Amino acid sequence: MFTSPQASRHPAARQHGGLYQQIGVESQVAVASPHTLVAMLFDGFMEAIAVARGALREGRLEAKGAALRRAVGIVEEGLRGGLDLRAGGTLASDLNELYRYLTVRLTQANLRNDEAALDECQRLVLPLQQAWASIAAQVRAADGAR
Repeated sequence: MFTSPQASRHPAARQHGGLYQQIGVESQVAVASPHTLVAMLFDGFMEAIAVARGALREGRLEAKGAALRRAVGIVEEGLRGGLDLRAGGTLASDLNELYRYLTVRLTQANLRNDEAALDECQRLVLPLQQAWASIAAQVRAADGAR
């Protein structure tokens, strides 16, 4: 964000650039609504899959593994961990099962270097991400009415 293309090739610049990005994300999280937080989780998941795919294609297996660990963390700690299985009924139960399946497929993708599994995970999450984004205006309107 604050570095030139030449500086981004330098390890220290990449390290600090990551720090600024992390601070930016933490700042967004601190002021985000619950709806926005879930949208950020979906965005982070999709970004992690894209990074993993690129690293896999380039043979950077350590980077692929790190990106897939991040994706699994988002699914397990963010999306699945945020479900209220008692009050959420069938929808929460179905999402819980989907998130479990995603965790298995992401783990398999990592172990087998399986790009098709990454594609499948992305295809499964995309409709959820799109549906969540489509209700943003309704959520803002409801929040404004309070």
